Amino acid sequence: MERHAGFYERYIKRMFDILCSLFVIIIFCWLYVIIAAMVRIKLGSPVLFQQPRPGKDEKIFKMYKFRTMTDKKDAYGNLLPDEARLTEFGKTLRNTSMDELPEAFNILKGEMSFIGPRPLLVRDMVFMTDKQRQRHNVRPGLSGLAQVNGRNAIDWERKLDYDLEYIKDITFLGDMKIILKTLSKAIIKQEGITEEGMATAEDYGDYLLNKRLVDKEEYEIKQAKARKLLALVDL
Repeated sequence: MERHAGFYERYIKRMFDILCSLFVIIIFCWLYVIIAAMVRIKLGSPVLFQQPRPGKDEKIFKMYKFRTMTDKKDAYGNLLPDEARLTEFGKTLRNTSMDELPEAFNILKGEMSFIGPRPLLVRDMVFMTDKQRQRHNVRPGLSGLAQVNGRNAIDWERKLDYDLEYIKDITFLGDMKIILKTLSKAIIKQEGITEEGMATAEDYGDYLLNKRLVDKEEYEIKQAKARKLLALVDL
């Protein structure tokens, strides 16, 4: 897919991200402190959840979020399923998207943008087609076109189609519309980001395997590829 970066994307978008991330961090510093303290009390430490994600040009970076789950383990020392570790407090953070606030620092550092395709997992990326991986030609976003059109309630193909649709024509007006819709959904309607009946979204590879779009052998090969990519990264 050929794409041409317009004036806004080349010269304005990054400046907008820097100014807005600084504004969020400074104006809401008190909220960061309160949430961090509550996470520490209710969920323990560390306060931040850090996870490697593929960014622009598939360069892997460490994305920050406020922690939403406990470290509860079974009798054998294995972590319990996500739904068993996600507390009501954690659900509130997710439903209001307040767990995403630390990503303002990723934006300030240039690893993310306010609007763009959401940074997925490395183990999701390896299952994408070459066309779908073009979503990594731009900085990933705090929110994006897929997030205001169903978030994880839509299937993976439609989600990735929205990402490709967004990068075709990145404009200031388009970004502003997504920002306003994000605020409405996350703050006013408090729509969750998880799938119905699931504490966290289903991985793309698991989705393809369950739909029988990949076989078990291909699934294991690509999972191994994801682990190898992560092992090569020094974060």
